[in-house]
Amino acid sequence: MNPRHTHLLAPAAAVVTVVLWASAFVSIRSAGDAYSPGALALGRLSAGLLALGVLCLVRREGLPPRAAWRGIAISGVLWFGFYMVALNWGEQQVDAGTAALVVNIGPILIALLGARLLGDAMPPRLLAGMAVSFAGAVAVGLSMSGGGGSSVLGVVLCLLAAVAYAGGVVAQKPALGHGSALQVTTFGCLVGAVGCLPFAGQLVSEAADAPVSATLNMVYLGVFPTALAFTTWAYALARTTAGRMGATTYAVPALVVLMSWLALGEVPGLMTLGGGVLCLAGVAVSRSRPRTRAPRTLESSGDAEPLRK
Repeated sequence: MNPRHTHLLAPAAAVVTVVLWASAFVSIRSAGDAYSPGALALGRLSAGLLALGVLCLVRREGLPPRAAWRGIAISGVLWFGFYMVALNWGEQQVDAGTAALVVNIGPILIALLGARLLGDAMPPRLLAGMAVSFAGAVAVGLSMSGGGGSSVLGVVLCLLAAVAYAGGVVAQKPALGHGSALQVTTFGCLVGAVGCLPFAGQLVSEAADAPVSATLNMVYLGVFPTALAFTTWAYALARTTAGRMGATTYAVPALVVLMSWLALGEVPGLMTLGGGVLCLAGVAVSRSRPRTRAPRTLESSGDAEPLRK
């Protein structure tokens, strides 16, 4: 493959991830009305695992190397399992704006943990971009917080979800140095699904009474925002730092605003639109690189003496 095309694949994978994760918020609204938090997480992971398993068979992916299993297990428990249940539960206790505010602490925690545990650099542009994006996320969250209520339990659950998300990403990064993105995602999803098996009884009973639209949304969550988006995330994460990838997810609130406008007819206010613009601007700053100046040569230096033999 052309090296230039290869260089563009990681940013393209990141774009696919944030678009699909943004779409998940719209689907969760439908599925969450019919399924309890644990059942929804297990159903989503089961659908995702089925899709990933088929893809692994087609590509003839084997088991991940032994060195990758520690990161796979930790990310599977924290991110694929605990995070999904805690977030589903938390969003039932607080309004969408409060949930977005608390969960968006996650990228900041990813940058801090990545610097501490992985030795990732924290350049000024990354910090500045995250600050701008977080301000945008706060604006979006505050503008969406007027119509619902909040509880201490809900805030705590969303905070725990943010911590689990950050821990799962940082644990996944080293695993990608040993296994492929598809392997790490598939077996992380498997670990998460096994951890959610206690909710199997709820899933079966609720599926019998759930409307078809809710079940289809759950399947969509598993196939696209889980199977596809987590794989493209892992592909991009393997080629950059955890902090930079975490900052990229600040584009999600802006996309959620746009998708809710188009799909649900929820017209955003000026504060919401402004927050979305700030989120995107911050991502652009965090992903940018400083310009490198060309080194001065003897020919370009006016006061340099000519070389003599």
